[in-house]
This record gives sequence, C-alpha cells and structure tokens, in this order.
Amino acid sequence: MNKSIMQARLKGLSTLLMAFFFAITTPTGIAVGVAMASFYDPYSRRALVVEGILDSMSAGILIYMALVDLIATDFLGQRMSSSPARLQGGAYIALFLGAIAMASLAIWT
Repeated sequence: MNKSIMQARLKGLSTLLMAFFFAITTPTGIAVGVAMASFYDPYSRRALVVEGILDSMSAGILIYMALVDLIATDFLGQRMSSSPARLQGGAYIALFLGAIAMASLAIWT
C-alpha cells in the first residue's frame, strides 16, 4: 500500500483514509467470519458454490498481481535487461523453481 500511495503522490486526508481502510480490512473480515460461524453450514450446496466463486476470484487477483505488477515489473525493467546474462538466467530459474514449488504445494494440500 505504501508504494501505491507514494506513486499516486497523495497527501493529507486521502492518505489517512487509505491507511485507515487498509488497517480495518482484516479486523472487519474477522468480525464478519465470527458472526457467520453461528449459522454457516460449510457442506451446504450454497456454501460450496460461494466458496468456489470466491476462491476463483482470489486466485485470479493473485495471478494478475503476480504477472502484471510483480514479475513484469522486475523482469521487463531496465535493471534486468542491463544485467549480465548469468544473473538473468538465475532469475528465471529461481522464478520457475518457485512456480514449481507452489504448484507442488497446491497438489499436496
């Protein structure tokens, strides 16, 4: 979040509001989860559909953020393109090993 605020050059009230809403997101989610726990049936058809939809949405956001915001910025930037070939190769190998490790964890769980 700090990077986004710095790039947008926000000041004053806008910065405070962004920090406030960022800070209350997790506690709000916890409160909603605790409130729903009393009447939530995790094996109902509706719950399974909602869980599947929310899981796919969060996976899509995660993939987008990884590909566009992180990997593209690091691998297509000036710093990487001017680096030696050995460093670039090592970076790509590390990227693929990380992807393989995450895929292995997904299969394992």
